Amino acid sequence: MVPKPTAPTQETCMSDKIYDFIFRVAEVLELPVVILTLLALAVVLVEVGALITELIKRRSRTFSALARAGASARRAVDERRMDEASALLQTVAWSGPVGKAFKVLVGAVDKPGADTRIAKELADFDFGRQARLGRTRLLVRLGPALGLMGTLIPLAPALDGLARGDVDALTENLRLAFSITVLGILIGVIALALSLLRERLYGQDFSDLEYVAAILTDDGSAAASIAPTGTITPSVPPTPSRPVTSSETVSLPPLVPPAPPAAPAPSGTDVSS
Repeated sequence: MVPKPTAPTQETCMSDKIYDFIFRVAEVLELPVVILTLLALAVVLVEVGALITELIKRRSRTFSALARAGASARRAVDERRMDEASALLQTVAWSGPVGKAFKVLVGAVDKPGADTRIAKELADFDFGRQARLGRTRLLVRLGPALGLMGTLIPLAPALDGLARGDVDALTENLRLAFSITVLGILIGVIALALSLLRERLYGQDFSDLEYVAAILTDDGSAAASIAPTGTITPSVPPTPSRPVTSSETVSLPPLVPPAPPAAPAPSGTDVSS
């Protein structure tokens, strides 16, 4: 006698429903993962263009120009010409956030508690810098994660097509899986490069802000030591050499040493003989 098949238990039915739900969720996530990967690729390409623009703006960045603008702005602040001081600093603002920070520094330097206000503005600029870097830092992790999800999700239908002998379904799903993997890794690599470059650029901006803040709040010695042309005046001027007039003669050492004096003759000898 052929044994009758046992009826599926309640636990088996429950587990089958759970597995079927997981498979359906994975299938539903396939299209959103592909769309998010393409959006992440578009965002990282836009960030590349923005970085190129930032690098073009910073081509004329020099410390001498920053020193001239800072010293001129300090002189304008001392004479209560705040608008002129802000305009002078805008010439060395290599980005929009730096220009806004310069305006806040000029506006706070002549008010009570200037040091506290300036310290708060520097902290806010640093916070904004970290938030700006957070976008590309997110893509550094999001790109490979989307690539991994895009790799694993199509593998289930690919294996199902292999079991059914459907070579076309197997090929199509494997191509999708490998393509999403490549895109995810590419997004992560580009985002990492953008984060490193921008971290260096924003570090330079923060250093410029600290330098200008120090010039605006010191006793004026830093601005006084910087000439309007951008050259730093020496603390001790060199002693000028006195030119030689035509009436003066310059004594030169003899080229041939003088001959020694002749020895005196003995007293007892006859010179005439």
